[in-house]
Amino acid sequence: MNIILLGPPGAGKGTQAEKLIKELDAVQISTGDIFRTNIKNNTPLGAKAKEYMNKGQLVPDELTIDLVWDALDKVEDGKSILLDGFPRNITQAEALDEGMQKRDNKIDKVININVPEDVIIERISGRRVNVSTGKVYHIKFNPPKVEGIDDETGEKLIQREDDTEAAVKERLDVYNKHTSVLIDYYNKKGILVTIDGAKTPEEVFDQIKKSLEK
Repeated sequence: MNIILLGPPGAGKGTQAEKLIKELDAVQISTGDIFRTNIKNNTPLGAKAKEYMNKGQLVPDELTIDLVWDALDKVEDGKSILLDGFPRNITQAEALDEGMQKRDNKIDKVININVPEDVIIERISGRRVNVSTGKVYHIKFNPPKVEGIDDETGEKLIQREDDTEAAVKERLDVYNKHTSVLIDYYNKKGILVTIDGAKTPEEVFDQIKKSLEK
């Protein structure tokens, strides 16, 4: 079974991806991981991607698609695939469909984890981090014993720039702008399933499992 996982920042996609990989014995194809691996191994495609990333630019669709297909072609036949972070737009979605068709394969389900904006803002903007250890707290769900101080090291906790309410809203605007078109695209194909991501991780995963049985 081949699945695409969609969801805004803070939707808990990482947690659900881990659970799905175990459940389906699937191979995860994540664009972030692909970029990092190719850059680390200094592949020709990785070198091209690095040029754009170093300039703070988005990696062009054509190059992203080539990198994804390079990874997909290494997956053994019959193995389930979980795509995370790809496709991000219609150009990539159409290229994926075309490539799958050529290989006598297809996307079976697109799981869209839907979470209300106010819930996402609360989840992300409440994070507090110890920069030296990377440990993450949350002012509501997992607060430190003393406000703003790491329980173990006594160091000061900070809110990352990306986690401020204004930054989260901006990230959500960008995500919604591109993804609303994708959701429509896959809905018309009849393979889109929308999941209520505001529930607990276990409840979200139960919904996903039930949707895969249909």
